[in-house]
Amino acid sequence: MRHKVEVFLAILVSVVIFNFIFKIDMRSISVDSLIEESEVNENDVSDKKKVIYLTFDDGPSYKVTGKILDILEKKEVKATFFVIGNQIEDKEDVLKRMNEEGHSIGLHTFTHKYKCIYCHEDCFIREMIECRDEINRVVGISPNIIRFPGGSYKHLNKEFLNRLHENNLKVYDWNLDNSDGLNPKQSKDVLYKNAIKGSKDLKTINLLMHCTDMNKNTSEALTKIIDYYKNQGYEFKTIEEDTPEMYFRIS
Repeated sequence: MRHKVEVFLAILVSVVIFNFIFKIDMRSISVDSLIEESEVNENDVSDKKKVIYLTFDDGPSYKVTGKILDILEKKEVKATFFVIGNQIEDKEDVLKRMNEEGHSIGLHTFTHKYKCIYCHEDCFIREMIECRDEINRVVGISPNIIRFPGGSYKHLNKEFLNRLHENNLKVYDWNLDNSDGLNPKQSKDVLYKNAIKGSKDLKTINLLMHCTDMNKNTSEALTKIIDYYKNQGYEFKTIEEDTPEMYFRIS
């Protein structure tokens, strides 16, 4: 009996250790190592310029998006906002300001509900089109740049990518993440450190951040993030429809 208990405990400990290691391994994977190399190499590297795309997901919001726009205006920097369609209502003025001040607006689905958007490719495409229609209703433009909620990893394959291209949709993931999507309450100092960690080896940076009203600390870290990249000689650009795609590696 004692031997059986010892065997059971040994198996249980092994399972716990395996799960722990698996989680650590997934979190420790370099996001940049998952990016399609061909896309990154094309993206502004040929002229040896250092380029950064500041991107903000999940807006527009009532307060934080406006604060971020204030900072971008003060620092004379443009950014890209991947917005959620059903978040636009009652915040039309924020979306109009993005457009009027020269920022790029992209699609981040209409609902951001994973069970819906990832249940079928048709649902995903339909939500992107619904988001685009809502943006067009407010500012009269129909963007085709998209970002997968949670990123395209494990959701995108070559066939699906072809379908997206047939619908004139282009995919943009990221190769740096300030981690405010996982924990918006992290201090501004931690968010700043995350936003620059690993950047020295990158000629082209697509930096993921968020602009919901939970992301107050992101807005407070933003000035320091911008100053850092300016001091490092990066040129700030917006993602446009002629910007080469950047997506996680697919099979």
